[in-house]
Amino acid sequence: MDEVEQVRERFARFAADEAPGRSHVYEEYALEVASDDALAGVLARIPAAHRQPPLVFAVTRLLGAPLDPADWAAFVLAHADEIVGECARRSLQTNEPLRCAALLPALSLVDGPIALLELGASGGLCLYPDRYSYRYADSAGGRMAVDPADGPSCVVLSAEWAGPRASLRVPEIVWRAGIDLEPRDPCSDADRAWLTTLVWPGEHGRRERIEAALDIAAADPPLLVSGDAGDVALLRTVAAGAPREATLVISTPGVLPYLPRARRDALITAIREMDARWITLDAPGLHGGWTEPIDRGTWPGGFALALDGRVLAAADSLGARVEWRA
Repeated sequence: MDEVEQVRERFARFAADEAPGRSHVYEEYALEVASDDALAGVLARIPAAHRQPPLVFAVTRLLGAPLDPADWAAFVLAHADEIVGECARRSLQTNEPLRCAALLPALSLVDGPIALLELGASGGLCLYPDRYSYRYADSAGGRMAVDPADGPSCVVLSAEWAGPRASLRVPEIVWRAGIDLEPRDPCSDADRAWLTTLVWPGEHGRRERIEAALDIAAADPPLLVSGDAGDVALLRTVAAGAPREATLVISTPGVLPYLPRARRDALITAIREMDARWITLDAPGLHGGWTEPIDRGTWPGGFALALDGRVLAAADSLGARVEWRA
């Protein structure tokens, strides 16, 4: 199968399996690519590692592409070189503060004060779990509300809750830092534009939530270090800057899939050797870092939320649902 045919097939799968119910616009974009050799030929020029449909679509929108699918296709053909170059230098950076709704139950089990260090931090929006409000609702109409110590936040994270109730509390964060290949500055207009453009058309409320979280981060910027999230030496160097009186918590939600298996396992081993707690949110089969094997036959679906490898809950990868199992 040649490169053009591979692109057409990949975008057809995206249109069939990933976009429906989430973004009609992206579904139509993908169908345009799947049915047009000229469009697929342009995208085939993008390095394979930077050719994911959501990344390609976000880059075209950042460059001014219209939402109408036919006009979008014409825009891609007219700006092919610029799109290829821009895609080649960018990568997907999901920076969704709602993910904190999945992380909060684990953070609630850690004695504070906390020094929070996230790997794959992007713009650092998941470094502010203490600055957001949380609203959990179960299928029986029950609700749990958690607010920062100084009152409700302008960022309210709403999620579904299943299973027994848990004791939830906003953590006391006294130091926050992140490592990312390309950290995004919440004070930069260009970086803010990129992070909000990564939101798919049709995801109602998500852009506004990210913008409000960026305002919180910009008012008190975290330490964001440029580097490979799998670099153990860099992790130790950054972690050494955490205040000694605080409990160091290393968070790896969403970053481990981007590391080759050997480096992923080495990173997990290194974290466990440090004087730190480890919180992660990963697909059950991604690694063997769980203290007990996950029974895939009884697993309810979604990612596994774990503290120090002990699985606490099944959760949506972006925090929209938590099924407490601890």
